[in-house]
Amino acid sequence: MDTEAQSTERDRSSHPAGPEDTSGGPGPEERSRSALAGRLAGRLPGGRATAALLFVLLLLTVLSTFVARPFQIPSGSMEPALRTGDRVLVLKLAYRFGAGPQRGDVVVFDGSGYFGNADYIKRVVGVGGDRVVCCDKDGRIRVNGRTVDESGFLFPGESASAVPFDVVVPEQRLFVLGDHRGSSSDSRDRLGSPGGGMVPVSRVIGRADWIVSPFGRATRLHRPDAYARVPEPSARADAAHQGEGTHG
Repeated sequence: MDTEAQSTERDRSSHPAGPEDTSGGPGPEERSRSALAGRLAGRLPGGRATAALLFVLLLLTVLSTFVARPFQIPSGSMEPALRTGDRVLVLKLAYRFGAGPQRGDVVVFDGSGYFGNADYIKRVVGVGGDRVVCCDKDGRIRVNGRTVDESGFLFPGESASAVPFDVVVPEQRLFVLGDHRGSSSDSRDRLGSPGGGMVPVSRVIGRADWIVSPFGRATRLHRPDAYARVPEPSARADAAHQGEGTHG
């Protein structure tokens, strides 16, 4: 028989208010952390208010670095969806877990060495392996042999492109266009430059998911249905373009 265990059990029952009891108050570790926080706050000008502000700034920095960040629209190249001065929230985690950009996504990317030493915002029209052609007999873009109706987001009165092109997007690259084609400098303008106007997926900062200001324009940015019926790249889709001319 374990006499030590029996003795311990008796001791506990005979001293209900002893040191083993918990009353819900702060324990030694909590008191130590509170004292440390108090000492640190006491060394800062402004005390606890300054400490709280620094914590908020640190939290915002972490969120901006790893989760999401605001981006101000610098031009009218994405009208009518996005206007100059709008601020959008760019989700940096959108493509961090295996999923890559999809046709129709509005993405922010680092244009250094490809577009210019700045961040840009454009719509993804073609992904790796896609064949993108403009324009068909109706003046519309075709992706992998399928005509894409861009009327839901293209700037009113504009054609899909005044510049004809017929490109196959390399793997891990993106073919991007602005919605306001007449005011957008995009993949079409760099077809003959290094990289062929295609943006490396590794340069994508994130997906623009929300307009957050001005407050009256706050809304979610949805991927348009126009690309939903585009087939995946294949020899059949590529062959569908054989014999077709391009029209400006």
